Amino acid sequence: MWAFSNRLFGIALPILLLTCASRAFTRAGSISPAVVPISHGGATAATRNARNSNGTVEVPTGYNTSVSVFSTGSDGGDEEKRPLRVLFLSSDTGGGHRASAEALAKQFQLHYPGTSYDLIDVWTLDGVLPYRALVNSYKHLSSHPRQWWFFYHMSNTYINVLASNWHARKMCEKKIRKRIASYDPDVVVSVHPTMNNVPIKSTTQISKALGKHIPFFTVVTDLGSGHCMWFQPNVEKLYVASERIRKLAKRRGATPEDKIVMTGLPIRHDFAVQAEKMGDRTSVAGKEYQSTIKNALNIDNDKPMVLVMGGGEGVGSLSDIVNELYAKFTNQGIDATICVVCGRNEKLKEELNVRDWDKVLAVTNGRKTKRRSKFAKTKRSKPIQQALERLTGAPTSHAKGNVDVVGLGFISKMSDYMVAADVLVTKAGPGTIAEAASVGLPVMLTSYLPGQEAGNVNVVLDAGFGDYNRDPKLIATEVAVWLQDKDLLRTMSESTKRVGQPNAASDIAYDIGEITQDFMSLNGERKSALTLYT
Repeated sequence: MWAFSNRLFGIALPILLLTCASRAFTRAGSISPAVVPISHGGATAATRNARNSNGTVEVPTGYNTSVSVFSTGSDGGDEEKRPLRVLFLSSDTGGGHRASAEALAKQFQLHYPGTSYDLIDVWTLDGVLPYRALVNSYKHLSSHPRQWWFFYHMSNTYINVLASNWHARKMCEKKIRKRIASYDPDVVVSVHPTMNNVPIKSTTQISKALGKHIPFFTVVTDLGSGHCMWFQPNVEKLYVASERIRKLAKRRGATPEDKIVMTGLPIRHDFAVQAEKMGDRTSVAGKEYQSTIKNALNIDNDKPMVLVMGGGEGVGSLSDIVNELYAKFTNQGIDATICVVCGRNEKLKEELNVRDWDKVLAVTNGRKTKRRSKFAKTKRSKPIQQALERLTGAPTSHAKGNVDVVGLGFISKMSDYMVAADVLVTKAGPGTIAEAASVGLPVMLTSYLPGQEAGNVNVVLDAGFGDYNRDPKLIATEVAVWLQDKDLLRTMSESTKRVGQPNAASDIAYDIGEITQDFMSLNGERKSALTLYT
C-alpha cells in the first residue's frame, strides 16, 4: 500500500504543482500561427550528413512507394529541390527553443529556397489545464529556482512521463491532430521536450489518413542535461548536441540508438559565417580579423574585451559582477573594455554609462574578502587550476588599469561581439555556450537554472574552455588571471573545438530536408491534410 501511495504521489504531484502555478496567471497567449518570413537564398554549405548509415530511407509499411516524382540522387548528381512546408513545435519556456527553431528555419531556406515555416505551441493553443498554462507557469517556477528544481526532478521520472502522456493523449490528442493537419506540413520538427509524444501520435494518425508519410524529427535544444520527455521511440531521427545527451538518450532507452545523431546545437547562421571568416582566433589571421571587428564596433583595439551577459532580461547579479570586474582590473593594472549586455534592462544600461566608478572602486576595496575560497570546489581543467595557483595573490601592478565600461541593450549582431571579446561572462544557457564555442571564446559561467542547465556547466568544465563561480568577487579574480595569461587563453580557445559546431543548424536542416524530399518523392502526388478536418 505504501509503495502504491508513493507511485500515485509521484504521478500526481508534478501535475498538481503545474496546475497551482498556472492559477497565478491569466491564460497564456499563443505563439502566432502565421507563416514567419525569412530571407531566401541558395544553399551555401556542402552536403554533410547522410540520410541513414547506408544512405537510404526506411519506408514505413502501408505507404505508396510506386510513384517517383524526381530522382533521389543515388547517382550522386544534383536533383530538383522542392520547397518544404516545415512545422516547428515549440513553447516559449526560455528563449533557446525558439532561437533553435529560427536557426533551423534559416537553413531550410538556404538549402531549399521557397520553403515556408510555422512555429506553434500546441499546448497553449489546444491543451487543457495544466498544459495550456505551460509558458506562464514556467516563468513563475524559473524565477524561483528551488521550486523549479523540485518540479523538474519530480516530473523527470518514468512513471510520471507515462501518466502525463496518457492523460495528454486522452484529453488533447484529437485537437492537436486537427491543429497539425491545418498547417498541411511536409515535415514536423519538435524543438521542445513536451512536444513529442502526443504530437508524434497525431502526426502518425494524419499520415495514415492521407496514405502518405509525414516524417517527425526531434532536435534536442539542451546541451548537457535533458528531460526524459525528449526521448521518444517513434521519431525519424533524434538530433543531440553533445556526448552527454547522447549517453542520456541511450540510457533512457526510448529512442533506438541508430536514430540518435550527434550534430551540435543549432545556433544562428551569423556564427557560422563569423567562424569561417575568423578561423582560429589564436592565429595571426584570426587576431587580425578580431581587430577588424573591434574597429567596426568602436571598441579599443589595444585592450582585451570582456563581454558580460545576464540573459534576455539583463537581471540577476549582473551589476555586482561588473563592479567587481572593474575594481579588480583597475587594482591589478589591467587595461580592458567591459561590454555589458543589459537586454531589456534599459535602467541598468543607462546607469552603467553614468556610474561613479571612483565610488565603486572605494566601496569594493573596502569590503572584506571571504576567508574560504570557492575555487577548490570546482572541477576545472588543469591549465586553469595551475594558472590560478600561480597568479592568484601575486604582486599587483602599482599603476592602475585603464578600464572602460560600456552598457549595451539588445544586440542584433551578437556574433560580432563574441568575435571581438576575449572572455565571455554569462549564465549557463545552452545556446550562449554553443555560440561562444563556435567562435573559440572562453567562458566564465556565473549561474544556471537547476535541472536542464546543470549539465551545461559540466560541458564547459569537461572541455576545459571555461569555469563556473557564483561569487562576483571570485569571478573577477579568475577572469583577471585569464587576461594576464595569454597562453592559458590560447589553450582554452583551442579546447572549444571539442564543443564548437557552428554548422550544426545547416547539418540538421539538410539531413531533415533530404529525408523529407525522399518521402515526398515516395509519397507521389501531394495530398493535402487540409481536406481531413474541413
